[in-house]
Amino acid sequence: MKKKTNCIVLLVLMSFFYTNAQQKDSITSYISTIKSNIYKDYKGMYRKGGGSLVYPFLTPGSNQYDNVLWDWDSWLSNIALRQILMDIGSEKDKQEALKYEQGCVLNFLHYGDWDGYLPIVIWEDSKPRDIKPENIYDVNMHKPVLAQHAAFITQNNNGNAAWIKEKFYHLQAFVNNYKSHHQNKATGLYYWQNDVAIGVDNDPSTFFRPNKSSASIYLNCLMYKELQSMVYLANQLNLSNVAKEFALDAENLKTALQNNCWDERDGFFYSVDLNLRPVANVEDKTLGRSFIIHSGYPRDYDGLIQRIGVWSGFLALWSGIATPEQADRIVKEHYLNTKTFNAPAGVRTLSKMEKMYSLRSSANPSNWRGPIWGISNYMVFKGLVKYGYTKEATELAKKTIRLFGNDFQKNGALHEYYEPESGEPMLNKGFQNWNYLVINMIAWLENKKVVEEF
Repeated sequence: MKKKTNCIVLLVLMSFFYTNAQQKDSITSYISTIKSNIYKDYKGMYRKGGGSLVYPFLTPGSNQYDNVLWDWDSWLSNIALRQILMDIGSEKDKQEALKYEQGCVLNFLHYGDWDGYLPIVIWEDSKPRDIKPENIYDVNMHKPVLAQHAAFITQNNNGNAAWIKEKFYHLQAFVNNYKSHHQNKATGLYYWQNDVAIGVDNDPSTFFRPNKSSASIYLNCLMYKELQSMVYLANQLNLSNVAKEFALDAENLKTALQNNCWDERDGFFYSVDLNLRPVANVEDKTLGRSFIIHSGYPRDYDGLIQRIGVWSGFLALWSGIATPEQADRIVKEHYLNTKTFNAPAGVRTLSKMEKMYSLRSSANPSNWRGPIWGISNYMVFKGLVKYGYTKEATELAKKTIRLFGNDFQKNGALHEYYEPESGEPMLNKGFQNWNYLVINMIAWLENKKVVEEF
């Protein structure tokens, strides 16, 4: 009997090691496929410019986005590009890339003015400043990642910020615009003007909601890093007093995020609804006598937390907003929960338990109500790494490698987003963009030097 038991144990162990070996071989194969595909065509991102695009720039790729400069797309594509150059590029290759990298930032700042407005996207034949002056502060503009992009380029160029010096005023005006016209003073949080071109197109916390009502956790986490980037750039330009002002803004925003967006009940960071009527002494006579309505105890809160499970709550880790204790709850109660975010292909962009959860393919808006996106996988991965969740980060990196490696092997290209359970591609074959950040994840897995966003 003992001999039989030993045989069973041996078979179980052999099966375990065989399965692990298969998985390792599979990951190795996928990594090889990903590298060979990405390394051979990365210069396809380069565009010489022309028309409204005054400087050379990086395009996110695929026919849908060809020859167009987008805000956060070019920033994130640049981070992947630098990893590619770190892996296989010569010094000549790196110098060649620099003009395209800097051009992404300079093309946007070319359209800067005292009002601080900068476009979200530039087409060759577009008119980026073709907007009525009276509407300039009522529309969304470039997401707060431009200073991050400039800081990233500067940091990777030995801290040399001379290239941005003459345009730094326009960068300050841009951030000042956000502070003066996109910030709710009562909460200290930043809000979207509307739901147009927010990047995460149909995020329910903003999509089809009243204008100026969504203090998006996604927007505010980006803004926190943007302010920190302004501190770095100002210091590199010997503007230490300017740096101190932006540092104070960053700390104030961090406090506002903690006070308004953290939900102790759920252990997660959420967006905040600002759509509240103002507190005012309004006389009411409808009940037969005159009195000031609600005057006994008017509201003394400035926003209502939106308990909608959106992936961008994890950006509190990516941006460094979360405390270690908060991060622990976020990881254990949300990242690891297969009923909500954790899927075989990565991180669902909307919790599976939300009534709005939908996997239908769509463009304009692209679907962020559940499908797996390369960028959400990457940014959640980076947050896990930052807070020391190595096991979880490894798992997510491998899921992303399998997802993209399988797509390359089956279809010869990557796609814009994917079905969470099967990993099947859903839309836009040939999408490169931030998907190439899988190269940075691979470098981390292989214990190589990793190119980091600022």
